[in-house]
Amino acid sequence: MLARRVHAGNRNLNPVRGQPKDADLRVFSLHAPEVECIGKGKAHRPYEFGVKVCVATTLKRSKGGQFVTHVAALPGKPYDGHTLATVIPAIERQVGATLTRIIADAGYKGHNAPQSHRLKVYTSGQKRGMTEAIRREMRRRAAVEPVIGHLKADHRMGRNHLAHRIGDAANAVLAAVGYNFRRILAWLKLFVAFIQIAIISLFGTRQTAAAA
Repeated sequence: MLARRVHAGNRNLNPVRGQPKDADLRVFSLHAPEVECIGKGKAHRPYEFGVKVCVATTLKRSKGGQFVTHVAALPGKPYDGHTLATVIPAIERQVGATLTRIIADAGYKGHNAPQSHRLKVYTSGQKRGMTEAIRREMRRRAAVEPVIGHLKADHRMGRNHLAHRIGDAANAVLAAVGYNFRRILAWLKLFVAFIQIAIISLFGTRQTAAAA
């Protein structure tokens, strides 16, 4: 089957641009045929090879940091806006609460969010329905970018060593779990440090008073 895809992809070239007419026939990796070519639209990195991953965080930073509330691999290179029909219900099931507002980047224009949430989605560059409070929240949207950077650089989301599409899905979830645990451990470390400082200051004051 893989050999047929490679052969068909090479024969099915567009003579003008040298690109396959059917993108589904292209094979970018023989040992991982599920790898896809994803256009980033950035000058320094126009393309990436792998699978799309949706990452959602809370809008406000909690005391422990910016936690990942939802992550999912999206094979097939779907349009970003056409993923909200499944992503929004999945987030609400996971957190056990109804989303009051969804802030997304410009790639989510023309989304297919559920009817109950269609007017709750705001994208970068949107003019209609924007209030000053929503504009302030829109500036907070960029907080997800460093989270994605940490997931890729520190938690192995940037290079997946698990096989097949099920491995892509598992790697995304494991990277998010590792990131969240790291945030929790950092908060616990700070919390224990505060307790130690309080205990030392309390007992240190009593010993000084007794010695006097």
